[in-house]
Amino acid sequence: MRRTEHIMGIPISIDIRDAPDERTAGEAMSAAFEVLRSADERFSPFRSNSELRRYERGETTASADLVEVFEIARWAGIASSGAFSIHAPDGSLDTNGVVKGWAAQRAAEELLARGVRNFCLNAGGDVVTHGEPEPGRPWRTGVRDPGDPRRVVAVVEQHDGAVATSGTYERGAHVWDGRTGGPARTLVAATVVADSLTTADVLATCVLVLGPEGVAWAIGQGARDAFAVLPGGGVVTAGAQVQLPAGVA
Repeated sequence: MRRTEHIMGIPISIDIRDAPDERTAGEAMSAAFEVLRSADERFSPFRSNSELRRYERGETTASADLVEVFEIARWAGIASSGAFSIHAPDGSLDTNGVVKGWAAQRAAEELLARGVRNFCLNAGGDVVTHGEPEPGRPWRTGVRDPGDPRRVVAVVEQHDGAVATSGTYERGAHVWDGRTGGPARTLVAATVVADSLTTADVLATCVLVLGPEGVAWAIGQGARDAFAVLPGGGVVTAGAQVQLPAGVA
């Protein structure tokens, strides 16, 4: 059973392969999507009445969830020597660099809590998987070629895990360097494979800012694998889980 909804400005799909019946699958999907909608409503920087904006204005204290988001951002900022930041260049708070992966991982955990064991959740190209699509076969996640949306630059095969990509090829240089306030431009895209999408998403953003040296750095911060695409089309890799097509190096 598969369903797609638009949340956080992106298409998010859930593909369940092992629910005993459609009702069980539908209820699990609805609960997972509600986790995502709630995160968008509470922490969106684009909603004037979100918890994030109300906290920023001093109208409320931070909830336990917002504190958790802040702690993840603080860790990433320290680990990356300031490259990662949730303070936008204008000084406002923007937690999107944490919240999308964090919320999608929580949605996946909601599926697990409801007894779903074989599923794929795809949040705008950032993917968390569990189990297998059919007996004896892992989930396969294709990472699109930044220069050609019809092609993939790599394929990740895994059962339980997550893949996240941060890039400039669709929205331009929208990720900023927390050290300078300027846009990240040294890479076209950065992909990280990790145990959770929370980790993969944050580390992918860090790598995009840090540049080629960030690929090996990510392995030391909890990534299973990582790779980045350079402006000229070359690829910098670390680890061995990502499968690159012949001729890509």
